[in-house]
Amino acid sequence: MFIFAIGLAGLLYLGMTAQPTSTVVLLPDADGKAGRVELQTQAARQTLDAPYASANATNRGVFVARTENADEIQRRYAQVLAARPAAPVTYTLTFESGSAVDLVPEFKTVLDQLLAAIARYPAPEVIVIGHTDRVGSDADNDRLSVRRAETVRDKLVQAGIAASLISVAGRGERQPAIATADGVAQAENRRVEITVR
Repeated sequence: MFIFAIGLAGLLYLGMTAQPTSTVVLLPDADGKAGRVELQTQAARQTLDAPYASANATNRGVFVARTENADEIQRRYAQVLAARPAAPVTYTLTFESGSAVDLVPEFKTVLDQLLAAIARYPAPEVIVIGHTDRVGSDADNDRLSVRRAETVRDKLVQAGIAASLISVAGRGERQPAIATADGVAQAENRRVEITVR
């Protein structure tokens, strides 16, 4: 039996063999980097922090660590790897200053990419989050960021994406793409991020 979980450290695969042992393998992210996993039993502690690092926990709770190779992991866990959900993808659209309706011309291109991405997920979830630059009051920017997200949601629904798949939120000026002083009109911060997972 194989169980997998997605976390900050990447993907973990726990495999049970005929003997009472477990195996953990740390897989790299798409960029080839791996996070870090801390394993612990009553008898031992082990850190995995490199791509394809693995550890077997014996029936005595002791770890046997080693580094696997990508081809061997693919061969051994092919069925489990094939069952992984597609990684989340994020698209960014920007707006004209102070506007919740004036999207950049790239919207059509992003929409085509988004529709193709949604088709790769058996049960897609679309998260639309609006942001603003630091011009205006916090309260005004909170409202504007929500209106931007709602504008994008409405356009996605018009394109055929079910409204029930889409959640909307606004972050105002609190999560800038580029940090600026208050009052600075930074185009990259006037955005909506659309994540499909």
